[in-house]
Amino acid sequence: MDKIIIKGGKSLKGSVRVSGAKNSALPLICATLLTSGAHRLKNVPSLKDIDTVEKLLTSLGAVIVRDGHLFEVDANNINCFEAPYDVVRTMRASVLVLGPLLARYGRAKVSLPGGCAIGARPINLHIKGLEALGAEIELEQGYLNARAKKLRGARIHLDVPTVGGTENLLMAATLAKGETILENAACEPEITDLAYALIGMGARIEGAGTDTIHIQGVDELYPLEFSVMPDRIEAGTFMVAAAMNRGDIRISGAVSEHLDALIAKLREAGVEIKEEDDVLRVKGPRKVESVNIKTRPFPGFPTDMQAQFMALMTMGRGTSVITENVFENRFMHVCEMQRMGANITIDGNTAIVQGVKRLKGAPVMATDLRASASLVLCGLAAENTTEVKRVYHLDRGYENLEEKFRQLGADICRVQE
Repeated sequence: MDKIIIKGGKSLKGSVRVSGAKNSALPLICATLLTSGAHRLKNVPSLKDIDTVEKLLTSLGAVIVRDGHLFEVDANNINCFEAPYDVVRTMRASVLVLGPLLARYGRAKVSLPGGCAIGARPINLHIKGLEALGAEIELEQGYLNARAKKLRGARIHLDVPTVGGTENLLMAATLAKGETILENAACEPEITDLAYALIGMGARIEGAGTDTIHIQGVDELYPLEFSVMPDRIEAGTFMVAAAMNRGDIRISGAVSEHLDALIAKLREAGVEIKEEDDVLRVKGPRKVESVNIKTRPFPGFPTDMQAQFMALMTMGRGTSVITENVFENRFMHVCEMQRMGANITIDGNTAIVQGVKRLKGAPVMATDLRASASLVLCGLAAENTTEVKRVYHLDRGYENLEEKFRQLGADICRVQE
């Protein structure tokens, strides 16, 4: 098992390019199941989660060829309709094959999902929505057994704006007979990216990026050719790194409109951010100001940036109140930050962060993907040496993170325990 060793305190300077977005690439790869032909996806990041979805589609009968960031899928000969537990338990996004398989083949058997331990994240809204489209779904020994002769359009109101549920239903509805209306749909940029890709395949979709999406079902779709959007969470992680280390970083490939809530809070904390063509230039302040955040679905402050922003607030001048409204059990990084000298108190879904003069290096253990990134950020800013263990979580969502930080001047390396 690998660990990352960081000798902190070095100012970060230089340029870095953001990789393709994991949370966009995963549903796009699953969308290739909607039709036969040769699909081509560009800007696909090299990540453990991408390896997992490749393994999953291959087990269904797809033929996949990867060349760097190019991902090609031949879905002509799908001959299996089961997403097994051994694959799905490691990545909850595997449930996104449910909608496409039902829409194209009328059947699917998918294990209940796993993934990061940051809360229950039930998939009941996926099930309710697919049942509204005409599917019959039963839970048998930990598997969802789903069948449908032909999906039919329906008006579906989601109780909460679930990203995965919106993606599953959006894909399924493209081949349903008649019109589907998704109300209270998620508005994340990854939803819009998926919708644009589906429209390129021949789908008829209006309203993606708003809370009401209209899908007019079509008889068939065409092969997908698309480039994955940049990863806004990776971009945000580098922005926080610059803020914590009095850095001066130029981040290329990021889309500022995807980062409005984070940019507003960073500026409130004293961080200087300028847009230069397709580059964000981020300069860290001499002293970080403490600010409060509340996580919300897009366009609110992203829950996937909560841990990283908390890392920044550990150095703030004053007290910050961080409220997590999206997932329960997403403060597991707090105990590890406390080991590094952070002053954080938890009260339900709220963390009260009193800034300290300096973090101290220590051995810490990652508990989930974004917690891993937050501990790396703390290590980059801390005195002495930090060891981050269980970094396999990090590899699920960040491509060559330590190498990119090394290019910015960090003293960071990966070693095998």
